[in-house]
This record gives sequence, C-alpha cells and structure tokens, in this order.
Amino acid sequence: MLDTNMKTQLQNYLQNLKTSVELVVFLDDSNKSAEMESLANDIASLSDKVSVAKPDNSLSEKAERKPSMLVRSAATGSEIRFAGLPMGHEFTSLVLALLHSGGHPIKVDDAVAEQVKALEGNYRFETYVSLSCQNCPDVVQALNIMSALNPNITNVMIDGALFPKEVDERKIMAVPSVYLNGELFAQGRISLQEILNKLDTGAAQRQAESISEKAPFDVLVVGGGPAGASAAIYSARKGIRTGIVADRFGGQVMDTVGIENFISVKATEGPKLAASLEEHVRDYDVDIMTQQRASRIVAAEQVGDLIQVELESGATLKSRSLVIATGARWREMNVPGEQEYRGKGVAYCPHCDGPLFKGKKVAVIGGGNSGIEAAIDLAGIVEHVTVLEFDSKLRADEVLQRKARSMGNIDIITEALTTEVLGDGEKVTGLRYTDRATDESKAVELSGIFVQIGLVPNAEFLKGTLELSPRGEIIVGAQSETSLPGVFAAGDVTTAPYKQIIIAMGSGATAALGAFDYLIRTPEPQQQKAA
Repeated sequence: MLDTNMKTQLQNYLQNLKTSVELVVFLDDSNKSAEMESLANDIASLSDKVSVAKPDNSLSEKAERKPSMLVRSAATGSEIRFAGLPMGHEFTSLVLALLHSGGHPIKVDDAVAEQVKALEGNYRFETYVSLSCQNCPDVVQALNIMSALNPNITNVMIDGALFPKEVDERKIMAVPSVYLNGELFAQGRISLQEILNKLDTGAAQRQAESISEKAPFDVLVVGGGPAGASAAIYSARKGIRTGIVADRFGGQVMDTVGIENFISVKATEGPKLAASLEEHVRDYDVDIMTQQRASRIVAAEQVGDLIQVELESGATLKSRSLVIATGARWREMNVPGEQEYRGKGVAYCPHCDGPLFKGKKVAVIGGGNSGIEAAIDLAGIVEHVTVLEFDSKLRADEVLQRKARSMGNIDIITEALTTEVLGDGEKVTGLRYTDRATDESKAVELSGIFVQIGLVPNAEFLKGTLELSPRGEIIVGAQSETSLPGVFAAGDVTTAPYKQIIIAMGSGATAALGAFDYLIRTPEPQQQKAA
C-alpha cells in the first residue's frame, strides 16, 4: 500500500512513539478493505510499538463503517477513527493520530490542552471530508488532538466519496462537515480554539479579558497571511515588542492547492506553506493571538501616542504602530439564493467540494484563470460543467482556454449575468442568468455552483478611518504608510496591483521597516511617559 519512500519517512516518525498503539480494522470484501488491511499491516511492520488487532467484544463490528481503522492508545484508551483510506491530504492526519496515540507530545498551548481535558460529557464527532480537500485535515487533526487528550471525546474521519449513502442522507454538499452526537456542528474550516469556544461558552470571554490586559506593543500586526507573517518577523528581528492578531494563520494561502511560482521552491501546497509561515513566526519573540478579528481602529490622540485596535471579541489592544495585513476573500455573486444555498450546492473551493458532485452537473461562475482552472479540474469528476462569464470573452490565459475547449463536457457561455440561485429548499437545483446580448432570461438545471469571480479586500472595518480606494483597498505609499500616522498596510488588502504571495511577503517586510522608521522618529507615547 505504501511505497518505499513513504515507508522510510513513516518509519522515522514512528521512532517517536513512547507507548503502544493498536490498529483495529473493520473490513468487508471490497477492494478498499483490502487496501485498508494492507495499509494497517504496512504501518505495523515499521514499528514494534504498533500492532494490528481484530475487533473485540467491546466494539460492535456491525456499527462500524467498512472499511475503517481505529487507532487506539494502549496507555490511555483514546480512540481515533478513519472511515475510508486516510491517504492524500489526510495521510498527515493518520501519522499525527499514531504519534499522539503513542505518547508523542502534542503541540498545543498548555492552557488549551487543560481546557480540552476539563470538558465534561461525551462528545462523538463525525467529520466528513474529501481526500482532495486541503482544508479538511486542519479540522480532522484538531478533533483528533481533542480525542487524544480527553477519553470522553472521539472523532471519525469519513471519506464522503466512499460513503455516498450517508452523504446523501445528511444532504452534505460541502466539506469539511462536522457532526456532534448526530447533529450538524460546523461546516468549513474550524480551528481547535473555535471548537472549544463553541463547547465551552465562557472560553471566548476569558480569552478576550486576557488579551485586553496585554501591555502596549511597539508594532502590532493585524492579519496572519504571508504579508502579516513577514511583517511580524521583520519587526521582531528589530528587537521591539511585536504582536500579531489574526483570525487564522495563512489567510488565503490555506485555500490554495498548488503553488509553483514561489521563488526557490519549485512546488508546494498552500496549507504546507501556511504551516511554515506560522513555524517561522514562532521562532521569534512574537505575541500571537489567533481566532480574533479587528472591528475598529481608534487613532492616537497625537502622533506618537498609542493606537487602539478593538476586536470583535470585545478585547482591545494598544500599540505605537500598526501593520494592517488582513488580505482579501472570495467575491460573492450577491444574488437571491446564494446565501440560502451556501454549503448546499453553492461552493467556492472546487478542490474541496468537487468530489461531492461526482457524476452531477455543475456550473462555474467566472471566466478568469481561477474559473477556467476550476472547470478543468471539475470536468474530470462531474458529468458536465457550464462556465458562465459576464464579459463577451474569457479572461483566462489562452493555454487554459484551449484546454477547456478541448474537453467534451465543458460548455462556455459568455455575456451571461447570473441573477438567481435556484433550489428546492434543501439543495441547489439550478441557476438563472440573463443573456446580456439578447436580454433573455434563461435557466440551467444543475446540482452545484462554484463561484470564482475574484477577490474583495478585508477592509470594511476601516471605512471612515483610513483612506480607501474606490475598490475598497487601503491606499499606501512607498513605505507602505497609510493616511493615518503610525498605521501601515501590506498585501492583498492594499492598492498593490498584483495579488501574489511573494509580493505580499515583500510588502509585509516594507511595512515593518516603515513602522520601525516611524518609531525611531516619533516621541515616546504620552501614556507611557505618565506611567
């Protein structure tokens, strides 16, 4: 099941096991079950601390999905399940499950670990994924960590493509979809801290109170994407008090599958790059605050005084200077039915949700590079793809257009204005568009709609505070300075003309250096002098 290279790498990882791990496999006569058995035996052959066990009387074999694998800690009794082969993006989830079940230290803050251990009651999580989804492993791994820390918590990763009956019965049309004790708990990426905040209702308030008590920063970076990470590193290297507050590390990079234009790295994947960004930032003395979003900026009373950043959680942070690097998000169609059927047929990530539409008809909205790339990817999975482009011609690179037109199951409609998402109350059944050439309204029957029409800067909270462009981007100067003294900006949220990872990193460095130059040329804050 595993090739020589994967076996070598896995064997090295398994040397970190401190206690024994059992792999209990539940099989039927299918080819996938044979592969599951082969995978379990391959893993067991690489470490004397891993064994393959048959289901015992404490496990109801009838209740288990087949094929599936149970990773059980002999020391603690914790159980982590995988229904379907945990390969592709989920192979890392399997490796971590083995390590955590075998006593290898779990990389979470001590306070978070204690919070997980303190949860009372029984929590049975089911996480539906597709193996091509780059977002799903984050959720699976967060829940698996909780399972390893607290024996009252269990999680099972379920490959939706292998268990289509369950997917249909639960009307799952987006991944990851998380169920808790049989009820829908979350859909889309959700972090360990966000899960805890939902389970422990007082956690968010305690976290906000703790954040508000922090001493003022010299540089506070708002945003955790490539620009924010770069700004934090460059600031910390100056030896000044640096903080970074963000919803999540990685930003849009987390939603990017293949990256082949990051200079010096021939090819990588978004989540892998995001993990490297976070690891690099943590190498420095940076105060990292995640699961937090800025809601307002309050300017200093005079140049050099402290600027305030108010967060949606109710917390407030203070800093002598700011670097805004909040990035951008996918643009929505803003038509009737889009929000109602979001996650029920309306999707924004073809790599994540595409496998759920196998054999069905879908549409891609947008004829740029991202739209045509999505159509090409989907055409290998679904029955038929209809591309709708507002303009009279596609905007994608010619090589992508030729590829799309050469495929027999892609239709391209130009001068099409999408006007409505149609559905039956539970899922998408089609869409309505206007032919701009004839002004005729037309309908297309389909099961899924993938929206790929560009980006919107995450700068709404800055309206009335900073000068923004007509497109809502932060206007910046040569040193990344904004219209407000002491506030700098970097990355996709700014007027920088090209939205690329490497450009965002460079602008983050520029903003940090601009902020440092501002600090050494302005007086010490009046608040600190008084103290």
